[in-house]
Amino acid sequence: MLATGLLLCAAAAHAGPIGEPDPELRALLAKNIDAADGFEHRYDAEVWFVDMSGRLQPFMADDAQRLQLLRIVHSEARRAKLAPELVMSVIEVESRFNRYAISRSGAQGLMQIMPFWLKEIGKPDDNLFHTRTNLRMGCTILKYYLDKERGNLINALARYNGSYGKPDYPMLVVNALNRHWYRR
Repeated sequence: MLATGLLLCAAAAHAGPIGEPDPELRALLAKNIDAADGFEHRYDAEVWFVDMSGRLQPFMADDAQRLQLLRIVHSEARRAKLAPELVMSVIEVESRFNRYAISRSGAQGLMQIMPFWLKEIGKPDDNLFHTRTNLRMGCTILKYYLDKERGNLINALARYNGSYGKPDYPMLVVNALNRHWYRR
């Protein structure tokens, strides 16, 4: 069932592998699909993972790391009631999927969280280079700003980036969303 679903998904998405996936990749996909939260049906998880894995491959070559990141992104985005594709767009713009990225202003990790947030909403052992911690904080902060702006994505993204009133950053994220992550 999984092999058939993967082949159908890959063919439909045009982003995944063509033909039979290698056994190691198939095992990684099965493991991550089984561990995925927030999907109503297993088939939905299969489609999403194969599609998004193909889209993420140019940024992240390692299959295991890529699938683990997708599982955590999906879980944390759904937990915060955000579209996982939006979170992927923010990560692309903020860090280009480098979990050890540090900005000139000191923001850290995938979603470029400022260290002061650790004091505000973190726990003593939290580390912004830890994927789940970074995504949990980033998704929580983004959702807060989205709610504060009553769903206005441009204003919420500008607040997230600290560039409220300037459209450059929000447009980078929206362009990344439309170019790489929006479901076709």
